[in-house]
Amino acid sequence: MSWGDPPATSAAVSERMRRVKVRDTKPEVELRFHLRRLGLTGYRLDRPLGLDGLRRKADVTFVGARVAVFVDGCYWHGCPEHFRPSGANEAWWRAKIERTRARDLDTTERLTAAGWSVVRVWEHDRPDEAAARVAEVVRARGRV
Repeated sequence: MSWGDPPATSAAVSERMRRVKVRDTKPEVELRFHLRRLGLTGYRLDRPLGLDGLRRKADVTFVGARVAVFVDGCYWHGCPEHFRPSGANEAWWRAKIERTRARDLDTTERLTAAGWSVVRVWEHDRPDEAAARVAEVVRARGRV
């Protein structure tokens, strides 16, 4: 729990939140499978972005092509199609998701200003289609 978080509503909720994966989620693993099938293997995982001391990381990074890929969870990143606020601590969760959306936008803007291309994929996107979008951007940048 970080500063400003409300206490968990129960021990079960606390345990469930502790088990939420940060890396190698099913959508990330499936995307990487399809990237490899398309011949894109020269990527790095969970790489710091080097944005003026900010501790932000891309899920998949093509360093040579300067392409950063983010696989955003529908709940955690406030998917316009699927996000439904929690019933417990609803106001706090809405504010948290809004902060996450603002951070995502800030990250995208900073990377773009630094000459990177950013691809954002929702967890509900078909992984083969998402991988095709990523491949198009990487190949357009001229370095695979």
